[in-house]
Amino acid sequence: MDGVTLTPLKQIHHPKGDIFHAMKKSDVGFDGFGEAYFSTINKDDIKGWKKHVNMTLNLVVPVGEIEFVVYDENKKEFFAVKLSQNNYQRLTVRAGVWMAFRGCDTYNMLLNLASIEHDSQEAVNIDLSEIQYEW
Repeated sequence: MDGVTLTPLKQIHHPKGDIFHAMKKSDVGFDGFGEAYFSTINKDDIKGWKKHVNMTLNLVVPVGEIEFVVYDENKKEFFAVKLSQNNYQRLTVRAGVWMAFRGCDTYNMLLNLASIEHDSQEAVNIDLSEIQYEW
């Protein structure tokens, strides 16, 4: 899907604790840095739909499993992927497409490396019922 990229990420296993790479400024998908934040989502809860006007999202799931769904309203096309330690990739979502996500495990956490700082006027939110998707 245009505006969506999956990038495999490196995990370094160590007996005293693992390292999970997220992003370097030389990586495809890096579109500047505005802020980084963690967000949690409960099992079977869904957050979304949200469409950013300017922000590029770079999403990594170091804990649990989260299903992401991206919707391009112009092409009437969906893209879905579940990210976790077992499918450790970075999902890059450019501005202009709708996104929602669902927690799959008991405890789920994502990291967003956003291209710009949060601005409540920069995104559009709609109710989950406004885009039909079978979770």
